[in-house]
Amino acid sequence: MYVLIAGGGRTGATLALTLSAEKHEVRLIEHRPQVLAHIHRELPTELIYEGNATDPRTLELAGLGRAQVLVASMASDAENLSLCFIARERFKVARTIATINDPRNAWLFDAKFRVDVALNQSDILASLIEQEMSLGDMMTLLKLRRGSHSLVSETLLRGARAVGLTIQELPLPRSSVICAILRGSEVVIPRGNVRLEAGDDVLALVDEASAPELAALFGPPRAEGAG
Repeated sequence: MYVLIAGGGRTGATLALTLSAEKHEVRLIEHRPQVLAHIHRELPTELIYEGNATDPRTLELAGLGRAQVLVASMASDAENLSLCFIARERFKVARTIATINDPRNAWLFDAKFRVDVALNQSDILASLIEQEMSLGDMMTLLKLRRGSHSLVSETLLRGARAVGLTIQELPLPRSSVICAILRGSEVVIPRGNVRLEAGDDVLALVDEASAPELAALFGPPRAEGAG
């Protein structure tokens, strides 16, 4: 897949490095001299295209016309919106992703500006904090289906409701499934007769509504009288 990233700040540079390591074709556009000096120390030269991403001619020379994805990650929300609109309308890019710098502008990042996915960093941070507060020690590893489902991990402590039960005995929420059990250096396939033990790391797939119920099942026992 060919991904064109506009903006060489921390988000854009990290994304370029990650996608390149995963063997995607990546090009990052940046024109600010001080930013270019930094990313040339972090990224292979062939990933960097020096030019202003707000110039359609630059986008054309950088190969936006054959890109499957545009990521607009510039410092200006107006520039990110313009890029998504140009990418879809002029270059027929199939998918556009934009970062939101100012949360007050989030309402603009929708279909009218041809933004498929808008990443509001303030909302993401708030959501992660809320999850950590509500799910206790259950860790979210991966979001799926635009956040409606999550791959989570929990280490079972002695006294947790799930300890001592077999998989088939677990009162799992309806919209959840155990994917794997990590027991020491062993990966245990979660068949019905497998009994959970204290110290097991359990990987599970769960939807947003069922996550608190799953956390209560896997989490540490509640103290007497806790509300």
